[in-house]
Amino acid sequence: MLKKVKYGILVFVLSLCLGNRAVAYEVTDKLSISGILAGAYQYQSVSNAPGFDDKDRGALPVQVEVCFTPTENDEIFTKLGFGTGKGLKEGVSPFVFSTWAADLEDDVKDINGRNRDYLLTAWYKHTFKFGQDHALGITGGLIDATDYVDGNVYSNDEFTQFMNEALVNGPNGFLPSYDWGGALELELEHFAVKFVGMNVGENDDGKKYNWYGTELEYRSHSAFGEGHYRVLLDWTSEDFNNPAGDKKESLRCFILSFDQQLGEVLGAWVRLGNQDDDAAIICEKLYSGGIDINGRLWGRGDDNMGIGYANLRGGNLDVDQTHVLEIYARFALSGIFALTADVQYMKDEMKQGNSPRGFIYGLRLTAEF
Repeated sequence: MLKKVKYGILVFVLSLCLGNRAVAYEVTDKLSISGILAGAYQYQSVSNAPGFDDKDRGALPVQVEVCFTPTENDEIFTKLGFGTGKGLKEGVSPFVFSTWAADLEDDVKDINGRNRDYLLTAWYKHTFKFGQDHALGITGGLIDATDYVDGNVYSNDEFTQFMNEALVNGPNGFLPSYDWGGALELELEHFAVKFVGMNVGENDDGKKYNWYGTELEYRSHSAFGEGHYRVLLDWTSEDFNNPAGDKKESLRCFILSFDQQLGEVLGAWVRLGNQDDDAAIICEKLYSGGIDINGRLWGRGDDNMGIGYANLRGGNLDVDQTHVLEIYARFALSGIFALTADVQYMKDEMKQGNSPRGFIYGLRLTAEF
């Protein structure tokens, strides 16, 4: 029965996508439906990874969003996630970080050990406005921490930008998704201050925990264009195993995330992070950055290219450091469809034993409505 429902929704989304324009479907002036469907194929060519072979895999996730705005200052929002295929997930790929950060077939089932499937977010938000550029938003419900903190204009969307997990968000920032929590967002002209708290049903150690994050953002407008400069602090309750497994510790991290336009064609971004190592962690330090090239360079303003690199190092488990290089070119086929060609190089340098490395070649077709 669930499979019939899932594929019924896929067919419904496809029917919407076959329309003429990539805009939310306005049921009424207060109710709208939007979302994204993305199909991706990836082929990995790996070496120095015993037990893993060159393989190809595909996946088709879809996310449907329903937004109801009863008043100008109130919003009720729900996101559902479905899909088929597991892609190059754990067991197929030898690498620590996922080659596609999208929520695939297994990721939308038994979410955070809550015995909840497909319902990703469901929240209510009220906004208090204090003037033209001053507002306070208060949100509560099932939320996603990445909707509020660690944003980046050029490196933040696995459906339209980089695919690799290490380049979508700061992976050492342990940002949780799809669980109970609340958020405060204070907007003050060029500044934004955000605080998010969540109760997460289960971590990798099988423990329920609390997560907290606070971020300060500054928005600049210069002759080069718009820029965003963010400072994020996040931490958890003491519910994570230490490396020896005999004591519970808290996770703590500090992340800088900057992006800046450099005229009409170029943009640049950087993300730097440092994580405390009292608990067992894969990586302590994050250094990542890259450039974005707008399609105006070749006469197609809706296209773009991205080049990004991430180096993650210093964890207290098996990995000494990880290198990720990714280059993608995204071509807008219409107001709805876009095709992305993607190449990744990954290398996990292990403290002992084999250090897998290899290339991942991918194609991603997305439909936004």
